Amino acid sequence: MLLNKNLSKKSIEEGEVFLIDKPLKYSSFHIVKELRDFLKNKFKLDKLKVGHAGTLDPLATGLLIICTGRMTKKISDFQNLDKEYIGTMSIGSTTPSYDLETNIDKTFPIDHINEKLLNNAKKKFLGTTDQFPPIFSAVKKNGKRLYEYAREGKEIDIKSKKVTVNKFDLNRISMPEIEFEINCSKGTYIRSLINDFGKELKSGAHLTSLRRTKIGSNSINNSITINEFVENFKS
Repeated sequence: MLLNKNLSKKSIEEGEVFLIDKPLKYSSFHIVKELRDFLKNKFKLDKLKVGHAGTLDPLATGLLIICTGRMTKKISDFQNLDKEYIGTMSIGSTTPSYDLETNIDKTFPIDHINEKLLNNAKKKFLGTTDQFPPIFSAVKKNGKRLYEYAREGKEIDIKSKKVTVNKFDLNRISMPEIEFEINCSKGTYIRSLINDFGKELKSGAHLTSLRRTKIGSNSINNSITINEFVENFKS
């Protein structure tokens, strides 16, 4: 949904849906808070329900669906939609967080990897499979986030869950870097998928960039940044 300048106090409270392009290094919570604070101030609201329909890691960019007022009741409907991502991975090395949040901890050979091996490996992840979330994630175990255990250096049993990958394309291969595109179900951790893909190659891999481009039929092409949102309503 492109920005509607006919927003009003009534429409915000009754419920609006905004497609926001989250920038790098901002948390999804930060974007929600910034939008809520702006709308409350702009429309003189004492309180306002605002929520997002699917977290993006701070190191990921792209589409966030943000709902206000009564439309927050529709958040679970948006969350259940399939997601689409583009990104890059680095083959031959891993990090504890499976991305650039932490430093490389292990390196692996890549000389044996060719296009045939890459294509055979990616096919293993199509369809419904069991996936373990990264230890550096917000998944809760015994009331505590997994990343809290990770930062304390504690080992903990993590349960797998079913995820579905509808598409896993390797768009550009320039070893050790590979550009990819993925369409997947709710709850899929792209970081885990890339880490597992590295293992399938008898090597290692970690995520180096990630951008969410679609949630269901909602496209990043129809989104705006939080700064553009604020600028549009400055009077």
